[in-house]
Amino acid sequence: MRIAIINGPNLNEIGTREPEIYGTTSFEEARHQWEELYPHTQIQLHQSNLEGTLIDLIQQLKNEVDGLIINAGAYAHTSIAIADALRSVTIPMVEVHMSNIHARESYRKFSYMAEVVDAVIVGMGMQGYALAIQYLIFKD
Repeated sequence: MRIAIINGPNLNEIGTREPEIYGTTSFEEARHQWEELYPHTQIQLHQSNLEGTLIDLIQQLKNEVDGLIINAGAYAHTSIAIADALRSVTIPMVEVHMSNIHARESYRKFSYMAEVVDAVIVGMGMQGYALAIQYLIFKD
């Protein structure tokens, strides 16, 4: 199985950014752990701080992988354009937020992506991605 993880703005700083919220594990370290847990799964990591680049990635990867995990970061709360790009995706998709967006500022409680994806995982840190991978592998 091929799974793409698309991360939005500032998520390239995970591992050093606000470790009390996001932890100290980098995505590259986590990817190695996930691939050890699921050796028959190829996990691609993608990240951009730019909205248009995220849309381009969605449009490209939807035909190249079997499942998609998206953490659009702050764009989850503002980008109808990214949500529209996700509407053209027919493979299973999971939205992940490392922090509990419902326990944060009021503007973070709503996600434009949530109504488009198959599942949403919030507040579980890097473990949320592991659960999303597991969901995509074992989904029906």
